[in-house]
Amino acid sequence: GANVEKIGLISTDVLYFACGVENAAGVTFTASHNPAEYNGMKMAKAGAVPLSSESGLFDIRDLAQKYLDAGEIPSVEKVGTVSEKDILKPYAEYLRKLVDLSSIRPLKVVVDAGNGMGGMTTPAVLGDTILPGLPLEIVPLYFELDGTFPNHPANPLEPANLVDLQKAVVEHGADIGLAFDGDADRCLAVDHEGNLIDGDKIMGALAVNAKARGALAKDTLVVTVMSNLGLLIAMREAGIATVQTGVGDRYVLESMREHGYNLGGEQSGHVIMSDYATTGDGVLTGIQLAAEVARSGQTLSELASRMQPTPQRLINVKGVDRAAVKTNEALATAVSEAEGVLGESGRVLLRASGTEPLVRVMVEAATQEQADEVAQQLADVVAKELAL
Repeated sequence: GANVEKIGLISTDVLYFACGVENAAGVTFTASHNPAEYNGMKMAKAGAVPLSSESGLFDIRDLAQKYLDAGEIPSVEKVGTVSEKDILKPYAEYLRKLVDLSSIRPLKVVVDAGNGMGGMTTPAVLGDTILPGLPLEIVPLYFELDGTFPNHPANPLEPANLVDLQKAVVEHGADIGLAFDGDADRCLAVDHEGNLIDGDKIMGALAVNAKARGALAKDTLVVTVMSNLGLLIAMREAGIATVQTGVGDRYVLESMREHGYNLGGEQSGHVIMSDYATTGDGVLTGIQLAAEVARSGQTLSELASRMQPTPQRLINVKGVDRAAVKTNEALATAVSEAEGVLGESGRVLLRASGTEPLVRVMVEAATQEQADEVAQQLADVVAKELAL
């Protein structure tokens, strides 16, 4: 009985924007940064509030299962309408209003959309396909929409997927490079020398700038336990408190909502600016970062230099029983031994993927060599003990 508005091919960010504008519930079909076989649904309540297992998602699942088991479809007294709506232009207009466009000096920006939805939203927001062009020269990489991701997986967390962007930034003499995941709600960056600027460095730069403007709520940045120790140290030296949550942007958002913070995110590139959006928005992150480079007159490398990351190694172990990561005794022993070796100069974090048969092994240590060695040892234990 509900009325349905079709908004077409869009990024996850645009869906949440539409839910806010229309005060309507919403759903998008996406596998995010994963291959197509992981396609599922991301849902939002009216007002653009993400739907999670704690806020109704399981209720919907159980209701659907009820009707599937009964072999029937619920009856309705009135069938709703179906219409189409163009939401991309209002979205682009909104994001542009959030930055002082007069302060943006000419910049060259390479954008790797990875054949995902950033290939549609980036030209609308940063380019001139819908609105008059900004003083930004956009160099596009893989803007053609293709869910098979023919050039490289739309997952900027894997270093191999950033190689083309890094080369292009250097070859074109660009000021900044931006990389989006498949549904464009995450953004990582590359500086003018081709160096990776991850979510931690992005958040650090934005937090310091916001504090200087008096715009950082409670002078606090919300991060997850996956954020590098170097970020925590840099924020402390800048007079910014940090709050750590469990891994997942939903936990960051819950903390921000509960305590009134307005900036948070993940090392993976989910950056939440709650003054402007209810969730992470990759293109919003990109335009804010570009605007800060333009306004400050500094390079992205200089803006991110405040944070000196602690040596870290992250290994994704695939084809394992993710549910057993907290119960396997041999793995628990291996982690305990590794923590003893690292002492206070490092730490270990194991995290099961929420969507794949995969466990992430993250180790921070006093040296990169030690981080690599300990991470590989633990990854080998995970692969052996949790093999499917």
